[in-house]
Amino acid sequence: MDVLVLTDTRTGSIVRILPELGFNCFEFKTNVAGQTIDVIDASPQFATGQERPSGHGIPLLFPFPNRIRRGRFSWNGRDFEIPISNASHDGAGNAIHGFCLDRPWRVTSRGVDFAVGMFELGKDAPDRLEYWPADFRIEVRYQVRGPKLRADIRLVNPSAVPLPWGFGTHPYFKLPLGAKSRPAHCLVMAPASEEWELVDCLPTGRRLPISESKDLRDGAYFDVLKMDDVLTALPAGQSVLECGIMDEACGYQIIQQAGPAFREIVVYTPPNRNAVCLEPYTCVTDAINLQRQGIDAGWRVLEPRAEFRTWIEITACEVIA
Repeated sequence: MDVLVLTDTRTGSIVRILPELGFNCFEFKTNVAGQTIDVIDASPQFATGQERPSGHGIPLLFPFPNRIRRGRFSWNGRDFEIPISNASHDGAGNAIHGFCLDRPWRVTSRGVDFAVGMFELGKDAPDRLEYWPADFRIEVRYQVRGPKLRADIRLVNPSAVPLPWGFGTHPYFKLPLGAKSRPAHCLVMAPASEEWELVDCLPTGRRLPISESKDLRDGAYFDVLKMDDVLTALPAGQSVLECGIMDEACGYQIIQQAGPAFREIVVYTPPNRNAVCLEPYTCVTDAINLQRQGIDAGWRVLEPRAEFRTWIEITACEVIA
């Protein structure tokens, strides 16, 4: 597969993106205080297309992040079912992670340090168009500048009917951050004070005070975490979601910030792997079904011919005492 390579010529930071597999940014290496930090975790074989698209790099999840129960939902009087034969599902038969992460995107613009990818359901995956209430277009502009990787996201409804949607990313952050450190030295941090109650990875609709084992407000060491949870409730007055990883042994950290649209974060520790996922979402899992039950799940609607913009930024830096 063809790989897009972005570089910051001043610092030597490098980014690699795979347009043919969901416009997945699967590598971000940058320099901090003379040391190279390898930020994103992906298999060395990922660019061959033989690996699971949702298991590496930064998968882009649209028009829904995470799961839809049994792949079924109703919208404006119509019933929909996303078939296992035509879209990603988990082992329990739930549709998972949208329609964009496993199909080719079109590169519409690029330079030395940036690239723009576009995916339109009706043009790039017309076989899936009947499984969603409206067509959609998503554009992502990645740019690397020094120790920062920024994604500017533009969502467009080209249809004559409203577009229901949720968006998220699924970044795998590599641990540790320094060659002389260990994963056990890394603190995982997230500001959420509540969690969604889950049964078999699906929310019941209840939000609970965060349990001690999942409370990341002051950080928790990676080696004691075992999580696949949806956290929520940012601090009062905080509009930007900020989470990250601090490697105490080497003195480096990763900070991920996401715009005001993001209200949930999924924290996932993949088994037998020195990586952690900190996934900013605009809504909770199965939001399209929960919202119909009168639960504030974060589900959104984009009116015909309208657009929505948001952003995510990942920064590597030294820990400031």
